[in-house]
Amino acid sequence: MQNGRECLIVALDVADAEKARALVRELGDSVGFYKVGKELFTAAGPSVVRDLVADGKRVFLDLKFHDIPNTVAGAVRTASALGVSLLTVHASGGSRMLRAAADAAAQTGARPIVLAVTVLTSLVSEDLEEVGVSGGVEAQVIRLAGLAIRAGCGGIVASAQEAAHLRSSYGSAFTLVTPGIRPAGGIAADQARVVTPEDAIRAGANYLVVGRPISAADNPREAARAIIRQIERAL
Repeated sequence: MQNGRECLIVALDVADAEKARALVRELGDSVGFYKVGKELFTAAGPSVVRDLVADGKRVFLDLKFHDIPNTVAGAVRTASALGVSLLTVHASGGSRMLRAAADAAAQTGARPIVLAVTVLTSLVSEDLEEVGVSGGVEAQVIRLAGLAIRAGCGGIVASAQEAAHLRSSYGSAFTLVTPGIRPAGGIAADQARVVTPEDAIRAGANYLVVGRPISAADNPREAARAIIRQIERAL
């Protein structure tokens, strides 16, 4: 069973490598798992991932690959060579793309878990309707998650609001990563579907991605430890 520290992924959603390194130094041994997303990767490139891995940290590479199957497979192989533990593709890319990503990861030495992103936590049903998706957020999450699991992806990214339904629909064999985590009383900002750490774990999440509640805190290390304590109450 995971402990609270292992469940927490801190998002390095900063504009340059030095800011990322400063936050990692400040958090010290309180945190061992970090998310590198589009902003930091675009600014600093793969070297920031290599540095984290070399420092003994686990990395969740959240670039949300979405392209033709061959291109996504190549991107997955390249990401795997960096030593990442988790990486993302968009579930809406379809079953052939998802299967190509899963197969590419399985053929590498690192064998990272391919996570399929279902519906971004900033979106609500009205946003989906705007792009032609009817039936509501939860129905779309369940639909895309099933597509990804059948295609061989090892995990799903979804709001913890959908976690219990995902577990009841597809069991416990897949990894569930939940962004949009906010401590009780925290500010949602641009996240629409937010959940507290305790509720996310109880609903079935394996990993919680937390950014601004830690990185923007007056004392990021204590903020991280507080969230870890909340996770451990639920484990």
